[in-house]
Amino acid sequence: MSSPAGPSPAAPSPNASATLVVVGAGPRATGLLERIAANAPELSGGRRLHIHLVDPYPPGAGRVWRLEQSPLLRMNSMAEDVTMFTDESVVCDGPIRHGPSLAQWAERVRSGELRVPLEPDLEDELAGLSGSTFPTRRLQSAYLTWVFQHTADSLPPNITVEVHRKHAVRITGPRRGTQSVWLDGEPVPLTADVAVLALGHLDALPDRQERVLAAFARDHGLTYLPPEFSADSDLSGIRPGEAVLMRGFGLAFVDLMVLLTEGRGGTYTEGPRGTLRYHPCGQEPVLYVGSRRGVPYHSKIGYPLTGERPPLPRFFGPDAVDALLARPGRLDFQRDIWPLIAKEIGYGYYHRLFTAHPERTTVNWPQFEEKYAAVDHGSAELQALVAASIPDRADRLDLEALDRPLEGLRFGGPEALQDYVRSYIGLDIARRADPRHSADLGAFLALLSAYGNLPRLIASGAIAPRSRLRDIDGWWHGFFSYLASGPPGPRLEQMLALSRAGIVNFVGADMRITTDHERGVFRAGSAGLPGEVEATALIESRLPAATVSRTRDRLLRRLHEDGAGGEEVLRDGERNIRTGLLTVSAEDARVLDGQGRAHPRRFALGAHTNARSFAAFARPGTNAPAFRQNDSTARALLRLLGEIAEQASESLSGTLSEPQSGSLSESRPGSMSGSLSGRMSESASEGLARPVSESGSESVSERLVEPACAPTAAAPDDRKEATWA
Repeated sequence: MSSPAGPSPAAPSPNASATLVVVGAGPRATGLLERIAANAPELSGGRRLHIHLVDPYPPGAGRVWRLEQSPLLRMNSMAEDVTMFTDESVVCDGPIRHGPSLAQWAERVRSGELRVPLEPDLEDELAGLSGSTFPTRRLQSAYLTWVFQHTADSLPPNITVEVHRKHAVRITGPRRGTQSVWLDGEPVPLTADVAVLALGHLDALPDRQERVLAAFARDHGLTYLPPEFSADSDLSGIRPGEAVLMRGFGLAFVDLMVLLTEGRGGTYTEGPRGTLRYHPCGQEPVLYVGSRRGVPYHSKIGYPLTGERPPLPRFFGPDAVDALLARPGRLDFQRDIWPLIAKEIGYGYYHRLFTAHPERTTVNWPQFEEKYAAVDHGSAELQALVAASIPDRADRLDLEALDRPLEGLRFGGPEALQDYVRSYIGLDIARRADPRHSADLGAFLALLSAYGNLPRLIASGAIAPRSRLRDIDGWWHGFFSYLASGPPGPRLEQMLALSRAGIVNFVGADMRITTDHERGVFRAGSAGLPGEVEATALIESRLPAATVSRTRDRLLRRLHEDGAGGEEVLRDGERNIRTGLLTVSAEDARVLDGQGRAHPRRFALGAHTNARSFAAFARPGTNAPAFRQNDSTARALLRLLGEIAEQASESLSGTLSEPQSGSLSESRPGSMSGSLSGRMSESASEGLARPVSESGSESVSERLVEPACAPTAAAPDDRKEATWA
């Protein structure tokens, strides 16, 4: 993901300046800004650069992590596992700039080293926060806000930032020249030499199945909620005591469960033996939840790593990716890639077991490691090696059993299923909180390592389209989330208490939803349970899928409709398969149009692209893909903006020469050669708002200035727009 080192920039002209517009000001945009600040001393050459950040939500936190959300909602990561800053693990061309994790930031605020104004509830939370605490999203919002302010304050004097609390609704402009970014309600646009789309997670218009279900609900007076972000869901239509089907058993369900129970006034108390008990308030609905697996995501591990860290990657790292890419023909994930990932996960797991708990093995780690390296995943030889070396079956890793815990099980009735799933969840909570099972932490670290090495294979196009969609976008992403991205243990304790109270009910694996037109209800059943349950409400408890054709974001949807933002298309023989993702170049995240051409002046980062780096922040020491991509894109931006600024300065002096062949205006994906001419906004260096200092004495939102718009721009075409929610 790192960009070429490239030559050092030439000495800047006295009047050289450029303008960058970043649409989005959440964590991903903040991460890009941090990398711009880090690389500017090397690549900006002291040229003036003005950056516009456009987002209706607060800078740093953005929409998902904004302060204005329920204080009941928590992160699913411990405070010590959240950082926005690079460290020595990150492989990039730019400089490493250390910064505090969420836990370290909290300690500095407590000690008075950092002065950050916090609301009273966050001050109370901060006082009791430790590295192993799962913080509220509101506290994460405060951390992200500080990171933004700290990053903006660290920019060199030649770089200034201006925040616009508006929706960006369209981007126009020629490939060879200035881009215009239109803001909602503004008659003239922001002008930009280069634009970046860091849009974050986006809502989607309903697909065909969702439209059918919504119409059925309207026709029969029922409630249907499509996939959406939990904090934004309107749950007011869910009535007390109403039977509600919940399709999806991941983090979205956990959030909705909290909002529909404790969020309505219910409380918990702890019994004499530590068992949690829920006390209803009378406003709760009755929830029936199911999914493909029929069980919730595994609890997040609740203890830190001690002792030796598994030396990862071992079997699925850059060398393994190179070897796979050198193979002739298309790759199949299950046949060619998964065996290496599975072996990597096993390596992390067994390294931890043998080094941290040697009393539970019959041989030492070097002996086991040598033999483990010589056998294939899933082979009889591996099974024999594990059986001979690890006496207790509970200490042996079985990924297939982990993936489908209810596979093949049949239950005589609902109560038998409830008892079984409650027992399963209870055992999971206990294991994930017990350092005696820290081999699970080794597997978790190996999962993260594999996750970080997979994007290069995906971006290469070497994986067969059907395998990419079925195995990676489908199974692998779900498996990773199920094992590595579950809720904190206390959330599952609450789920058990709600189950015992009859408010949460488990439907089982392979949940199916049907509509009963005769009775006017939704119905749900599962593979392992006879009969069905009726309900008058159905909630899709999952996030919206990325889709450029159905996105509710007007800018991205128009970009796609105009052919300027290409949807990723996988070609499987004569069949074209659309993934819904915006296509960008793997090298530096330039937006590709419908014909596959990289736009010289438009870039895009985030979950809506096919670059596959979802998380904007990361666990320290994991060489996070987003950090690597932010760095390569920042370096590409700074070089490009430098060339544009120099040519604009020469143009003002009347000495601009014709662009050479192979200029950036006609660049192929990832090309960094040549030059671009461009017109600089006249206001780019005037009236700029400097970012606030890390003292937090003044919030960024209090320092907003009006957009510096070009005075003669024409409005975009006035074709009729859809109505957006």
